[in-house]
Amino acid sequence: MHSLYDVPAPAKLNLFLHITGRRPDGYHLLESVFMLIDWHDVLHFERTACGQISREDLNGIALPADDLITRAARALQQATGCTQGVRIGIEKQLPAQAGMGGGSSDAASTLIALNRLWNLKLSRQELQSIGLKLGADVPFFLCGHSAWVSGIGEVITPLTDGDALPQQQFLVIKPEQGLETAGIFSSESLKRDTKPATIFDFAANHFGFGRNDLQPVAEGLQPEVKKVREWLESLKLHARMTGSGSAVFAPITQNIDLSTAPSSWQIRVCKNLEKHPLHSWIPENKL
Repeated sequence: MHSLYDVPAPAKLNLFLHITGRRPDGYHLLESVFMLIDWHDVLHFERTACGQISREDLNGIALPADDLITRAARALQQATGCTQGVRIGIEKQLPAQAGMGGGSSDAASTLIALNRLWNLKLSRQELQSIGLKLGADVPFFLCGHSAWVSGIGEVITPLTDGDALPQQQFLVIKPEQGLETAGIFSSESLKRDTKPATIFDFAANHFGFGRNDLQPVAEGLQPEVKKVREWLESLKLHARMTGSGSAVFAPITQNIDLSTAPSSWQIRVCKNLEKHPLHSWIPENKL
């Protein structure tokens, strides 16, 4: 498919994820650091004049009738009155149900690419307000940097300059089975009263601070998560689940012998990104 833009949609890892409370409406209050990594999907965009939105999976995988990519494109049309259309090709590389934000990142990269392709000139803030209606993680992927995230996921503080994360490599493992987020958050055994922390607390130990409060519940629901964690810990690595799982990661400083890992696991060595690859494509917030 001839395309005008080929854009990446990078994954995230949660360096920690604390549940600090729950609102009366049932939404959970959280604190986390979302870190961008260099494992990504690739999306291809070709502008059309007819106003229609179409998409295809370039790996030949059947797609659902509707997903976050088409919803993002439609939301941008509706918000701006844009009459242009687009053909979208998808090369999925990120695993689903992994806690790595693949669908949300695809939606964010779609908003960024179409804002430029359709010459809409929306600011970062305007795109984030559209993104929030699509999913809680979408505004993060629009912010351009790894970030401290709090509230129900809508309070985003980019980690830049003095707060920027040091460069680090990570071993990321996605077991064969995934996990449904809703099942974890609805669990009676989920700890929901972790004491709030600060960026200063986190900065003292970027890659070892805190824990993932969802991990014990996830390991109970999906024993493969525990199996991955224990395998990484057997290599003397500091392992932790990302998001609501099922992927588990660990910082590494040298090559790891992967010969004893089950062949069903998806394993990737990644590094964190200084900024989102499409950071410069978004006009900065209007005054």
